[in-house]
Amino acid sequence: MRIARFVVDNDPMFGVVEGPDGSEELGVINGDPFYSGIQLTGARHLLADVRLLAPVIPRSKVVGIGRNYADHAAELGNEVPPAPLMFLKPNTSVIGPGDPILLPSFSDEISYEAELAIVIGRICKDVPLERVDDVVFGYTCANDLTARDAQRTDDQWARAKGFDTSCPIGPWIETELDPENLAVKGSLDGELRQDGSTSQMIWGAKELVSYVSQAFTLLPGDIILTGTPAGVGLISEGQRYEVEIEGIGRLSNPARR
Repeated sequence: MRIARFVVDNDPMFGVVEGPDGSEELGVINGDPFYSGIQLTGARHLLADVRLLAPVIPRSKVVGIGRNYADHAAELGNEVPPAPLMFLKPNTSVIGPGDPILLPSFSDEISYEAELAIVIGRICKDVPLERVDDVVFGYTCANDLTARDAQRTDDQWARAKGFDTSCPIGPWIETELDPENLAVKGSLDGELRQDGSTSQMIWGAKELVSYVSQAFTLLPGDIILTGTPAGVGLISEGQRYEVEIEGIGRLSNPARR
């Protein structure tokens, strides 16, 4: 099931995306599906007639995982960490499909990173591997934008990874998906730059949820970014980056200065 968040006449709402590509409709959900479940109101809208928003604004946090693909770690001259390398992005970094990435004034080296994002569905802590499916709401596409120059100079990654608009997500949340072997692609102005698979991750999705939950209580709507495959590069003003993940869809955002 695909769960989207969208605007009609300035009124944000959630909906279930139904139908084939190019003729999808949205069945409107009553309230917030993270707390009220999925109850359809009977109202419907054509997908082409609405503006999609970020499918969720995390209640508390976005947890990123660094260097979770060996080829990506190698291309930046880094070793694979002995355990998942975690960092935080604020919820003010989150934007939705088509929203502009605002390149910050303090950086001249903003890098794109296509990633699978895990969306948490219920409050949880210290989740064992066999219970991970019980706490995951679904999966979406993400772009973990990074200010590489700030990442090199700052001891912490808060500025480099957490600036406003640094976390596009969307276009919707897929609730029925096996995350273990999905194609992850990223294209800059239509040119393929990243072409990997979640099967290449050092720590898989379930391992990451379990590991992260040992450090943080996870709340409904929290997001875990699972790392990016090789092929990262810089995005400049006027360019557009598109993330495509098998079984989910495409997330596309332009860059503005």
